[in-house]
Amino acid sequence: MEVELRKLTLDDGEDVYQMALEIGPGENGFVNGLLSDNYSDFRLILRKYFEMSEGVNLAPQHVPQTTYWLYIAGYPVGYGKLRHYLNENLKRHGGHIGYVVRPSCRGKGYGKLMLHNLLKEASRLGIHDVLLTCNEDNAASRKIIESNDGALAGIDKGTCKYWIRTKNERKTTIK
Repeated sequence: MEVELRKLTLDDGEDVYQMALEIGPGENGFVNGLLSDNYSDFRLILRKYFEMSEGVNLAPQHVPQTTYWLYIAGYPVGYGKLRHYLNENLKRHGGHIGYVVRPSCRGKGYGKLMLHNLLKEASRLGIHDVLLTCNEDNAASRKIIESNDGALAGIDKGTCKYWIRTKNERKTTIK
């Protein structure tokens, strides 16, 4: 199986747009900011996300974050956001990493694989203690985080907070 984690570029196109449409507005605390009514608007959103990765034109409440696409055999199955550092709001909810897998590709281990690869990217950025949050009742997300060595630090108002210590060489398999 060919697996590739690609950083967002301004050349990304229709395949990613179709994935964003399938994902819809988001669920379980993940907001799909890529969702748009048309391809032209989607291109504008890509530019905004690209600028966020560079720390350009950030709103006061935002931090730099890089967006990545997970491709399996050349097909985009999901995407993730890696925040370069945390502000007070992200320490409460959101954390360093958010990710989603398109509905037609769920249940195949891609979420576990995506988080694994995003953790490697976090390590490359010098983030060695990664915070992830998820809804307490989101069993699938909790399982993915725990399978990537997530340690539950606590649950507050229905939000689980997990910490993962990054490693230089993380290994994972899809089961």
